[in-house]
Amino acid sequence: MSGLAARNCVPCKGGVPPLKGKEIQPLIGQLEGWAVMDEHHLTKTYKFPNFAEALKFVDQVGEIAEREWHHPDIYLAWGKVRVDIWTHKIDGLTESDFILAAKLDQAYSARS
Repeated sequence: MSGLAARNCVPCKGGVPPLKGKEIQPLIGQLEGWAVMDEHHLTKTYKFPNFAEALKFVDQVGEIAEREWHHPDIYLAWGKVRVDIWTHKIDGLTESDFILAAKLDQAYSARS
């Protein structure tokens, strides 16, 4: 797992520009399966064998988000969970978004 998962999210107070272009590349390169959408947010869909397992993961994502004070958008469907992450305060990406993504991947991998 990437070194990002070992770090903690830093609350954004605003006033900083969102990451763009070349600033994003080294961070997304440390993640697997995540897509950067319009240099605005990260997205990934996790797969599960049924609704119950997907719901358990949603609860786990919520616990991680609360612990990190960084809250993604979560979409639950039968057998899948899509997570979209960005820093709402600046309406774009910060390093904390990539840290949270790595933590979610680590939690997902630990379920196997």
